[in-house]
Amino acid sequence: MSDRLDGWAAANRPSGRAWEISTAQTQSIPASATQGVPTRPAPYRTGQETSTPAAAPARAPTPAPAPAPTVRRRAPKEPLSRRRRIVRLAIVAVSALLLASGSAYVWADTQLNREVDLGRSPDRPPAGKGTNYLIVGSDSRDGLSERARKNLRTGSAEGRRTDSMMVLHTGSGGTTMLSLPRDSWVTIPGFVRPETGRRYNPSRNKLNAAYSMGGADLLVAAIERNTGLRIDHYAEIGFSGFVDVVDAVGGVRMCVDRNIKDPKSGLDLQKGCHTLDGAKALAFVRQRKQEADGDLGRTRNQQKFLAALADKAATPGVLANPFAAFPTVRAGLDTLIVDKDMGLPDLMSLFDAVKGVTSGNGEQLNVPVSNPNLRTSKGSAVQWNVTQARRLFDQLRNDQPVTPAPPTP
Repeated sequence: MSDRLDGWAAANRPSGRAWEISTAQTQSIPASATQGVPTRPAPYRTGQETSTPAAAPARAPTPAPAPAPTVRRRAPKEPLSRRRRIVRLAIVAVSALLLASGSAYVWADTQLNREVDLGRSPDRPPAGKGTNYLIVGSDSRDGLSERARKNLRTGSAEGRRTDSMMVLHTGSGGTTMLSLPRDSWVTIPGFVRPETGRRYNPSRNKLNAAYSMGGADLLVAAIERNTGLRIDHYAEIGFSGFVDVVDAVGGVRMCVDRNIKDPKSGLDLQKGCHTLDGAKALAFVRQRKQEADGDLGRTRNQQKFLAALADKAATPGVLANPFAAFPTVRAGLDTLIVDKDMGLPDLMSLFDAVKGVTSGNGEQLNVPVSNPNLRTSKGSAVQWNVTQARRLFDQLRNDQPVTPAPPTP
């Protein structure tokens, strides 16, 4: 019996490991949790139980490392030769100049004051051959301060009058610059005065009266009626613009064959060559009291000076550098008035034609005159030689080489 009990006891006795686990679990219970709670002895463990460990959470697959970038090292640049550096700098400079020229060109075209409508007149002569530009110098004081008016001796008259008028003809028959004296005795077409609405019948008067009574429109109509030439383009510049242009090009060199002193215009020149600034140039082209031919002598001075101005403005130092040309263009645009169809290319063509006359490629003429001191109800006037003038106008209208008239006796 005792042997059976001993065998049973030996078979059911817990192993040492199970006893240690049971004892450890019992000892790990806090004392506060065991008070008042009946305890049960931990079950015996045989030590043969198999415990299944908790499955570990699945890990995301580790991405393969990205391949290292391939670094390509450039071969060191060879230093540019002096010639290549010069060529590169030249290309950059030319590109900058072209950009500046293009910008200045667009700007200048947008600044043109296109206020003259040549198509407004209903009775215009038919179009001839070639192109006719009417160039007008007005005595407009716009842009001049009181001090400038005093220094330039322009007077205080308001409004605008014509101080000079030239027809510039270009075509296959050559270039002709024809001056029309402002005191020319002509027929002024009938017109309606804009400010009063009053209608005026055709009448005889001095040519510059057309401008003072009806502005550029009536002046163009009067010239077309008395010459039979159709005016294609119109360009007018006032005192302020004239002075500014001359100053912008650095003055214009003129030579005179005698001493000239005119108290009215303030001109005081000794015989010889001078570089005229804007103020002196304005006095030179306006004075006529010291000219033997009066108004005709003044028109010759105006042609001479305009040709010299065009020649100076067209020098490489001005035209090749837009930064140097910009002040000249800007100065001229301030008081420049043109017709509605005038574009910058037309203005440049006019400029080139004037320069061509300067270099001898053309004729500079006055309208033929029979009497430079005609007595009229409007004072002394200039009477055209009708026969010679008509022949000259016909040659221009048909774009034929002109035949200069003999000098006025």
